[in-house]
Amino acid sequence: MSVSQAMDAYFRAVSTGALQTFRIDGLDRLGVPVVSASLRMGAGPGVVLHGNGYGITEEDAHVGALGELVEEVFSEHAMGRMPRVHGSYAALVRARGPTAVVDPLTLGLPAGSPYRPDMPLVWVEVQRLSTGEQVLVPEEFVAIHPGQLQGKSPLITPITNGQGAGLTRQQALAHGLLELLQRDGNGLMYRAMDQGLVLDLEGAELAPDVRALLERYQRAGVEVLAKLASTDFGMVNVYVVGRDLSVGDQPLMVTACGEATDPDRDRALRKALLEYACSRSRKAFAHGPLDEVARVATDEYMERFVPRVDLNAEEPRALHAMAEWARMPAAALRELTACTLMRRRTVRFEDLPRAPVVEDPTLRCDHVVRQLQASGFDILVADMSPPGRAVHVVKALVPGLEVETMAYSRLGERNVARLMERHDPLVGMGAPPPGAQPVRLTPEAEERLGGPAWFNVRLAEARVGRLYPLYREPDRHAVPALLASRRFGGE
Repeated sequence: MSVSQAMDAYFRAVSTGALQTFRIDGLDRLGVPVVSASLRMGAGPGVVLHGNGYGITEEDAHVGALGELVEEVFSEHAMGRMPRVHGSYAALVRARGPTAVVDPLTLGLPAGSPYRPDMPLVWVEVQRLSTGEQVLVPEEFVAIHPGQLQGKSPLITPITNGQGAGLTRQQALAHGLLELLQRDGNGLMYRAMDQGLVLDLEGAELAPDVRALLERYQRAGVEVLAKLASTDFGMVNVYVVGRDLSVGDQPLMVTACGEATDPDRDRALRKALLEYACSRSRKAFAHGPLDEVARVATDEYMERFVPRVDLNAEEPRALHAMAEWARMPAAALRELTACTLMRRRTVRFEDLPRAPVVEDPTLRCDHVVRQLQASGFDILVADMSPPGRAVHVVKALVPGLEVETMAYSRLGERNVARLMERHDPLVGMGAPPPGAQPVRLTPEAEERLGGPAWFNVRLAEARVGRLYPLYREPDRHAVPALLASRRFGGE
């Protein structure tokens, strides 16, 4: 199906509310199309949802923005109507059997979590990909924000990780699974944990559009660094950062980062380069001054979407940390984030996996599924697609993959093992020292690791420190709303 057909399908799926789409890359000088899409659902104040997209062409960027919006819209619909099951893990296993209920200890709980098998939880049903059977999962692992929860004591803060949209189920699932793999592979490798593993692109055989992007950035005076996070499961997990001495009135652009995971090295690098450009425009648009936002946004957006910021709904640490950044000059932000640009050693780009056949979404999905299942991972899928399936939306879960270790202290066996292999003082075995909390693991995981493990939450918070906005960001326009409040000298 063509890009124009995809844009038409996505547009029809979300055109039931007040929709605004426009380019925001006018805030930058790179010229890579970046599109914002916003939708207000329901009468009165309703629910406001946003998406961002990017691409080689403006049409690609519109498809990406509308695709993100589709994910958000149908997650809202699905979580509102999804039946809930109430009970503890222990009770539900007795009633349904051990394979019909996911053990929360396999889902990456925060270190020191009060979870216990007899704790009452609220569950939803998802599907096991390999068998088609229904499996119960705590609702907070399927939801994408706290407002979708019916329970009062979630085990984690809901996040969007694993969402995917597409014109077919396979396309949506591939999108969701690759995002899970991306975050599993880079969480301990970049940002405050950057390992300085730079890809050597000099003289490398690159796809023409990838070479063109690199040359575009070079002409604009941006020194791009492409870095390797991992090649787990035969996937290429890369991220792109840049050194830019000419960001002008947009200092937040110096903190931009693009991420990607794909079976094919060219696809991964292309996506990370494009997402880097998106990150520059998106950060300036979402957290920068409103007079700059007004330069690229429509009048209707400024009148009907910008004032809809609820500061009480924001995570305080993310909001206040980003507000600090928004008041810093570019030179100070460059110094603060210099660790993300370090070089320790290089890796030849040509040594990374290639899989050009996976350009086809169905083949890409099959490939990713095979790689995960061959490594013993169980794939669970929450289907959030609208009736009629004109578009497909899923939330994928893979117990055992890791996410949000440095932001929310969530970790399991994989990240404990990774940190121990690096002799990182964030983790250890036995009784937790001051500042540390026990890692919540299954008995089998503890046996494989050699005993109970701990994670030093206090040290992790110190290591992230003022870099927290690299991990979690507030909603768009919350920062200028906060800075305009009386606390910051506004009216």
